[in-house]
Amino acid sequence: MKKLPDLAFNPLLRLDNQLCFSVYALSRLITKAYQPLLESLDVTYPQYLVLLLLWEHEELRVKQLGEKLLLDSGTLTPLLKRMEQGGWLARRRDARDERSVVVALTPAGQALQAKAQQIPVQLAEKMQLPPAEIDALRTQLRHLMTLLS
Repeated sequence: MKKLPDLAFNPLLRLDNQLCFSVYALSRLITKAYQPLLESLDVTYPQYLVLLLLWEHEELRVKQLGEKLLLDSGTLTPLLKRMEQGGWLARRRDARDERSVVVALTPAGQALQAKAQQIPVQLAEKMQLPPAEIDALRTQLRHLMTLLS
């Protein structure tokens, strides 16, 4: 086996010094914190994100959902199919552009919104951060997302 050259260890290469790892680990922990809250809706975290967008916009094209969720169609299409099978949404071809698929909530999907009202409040309580700190953190993260996109 070839020996690697002796180099002084660069502290910038420590895992704890990587912003990417902190964001990755936090994302996993937040998703895990959502899981018990979403059990009452019987939805997964990615399904919850789709529902949030559809509660806000009523209907969206699959392409728009993908852009807003930063998901490609290969990931999004099976997710939407499962949600359609669950009775929460319906997909149809756009009458103006047959290549586009429009996604809209069914009455069952709309009804989940009432059950979801307390989820953001419960998550904020679990994080034990004041609303102002949550807002500041969200603003910083959005700024970073803008810089990197």
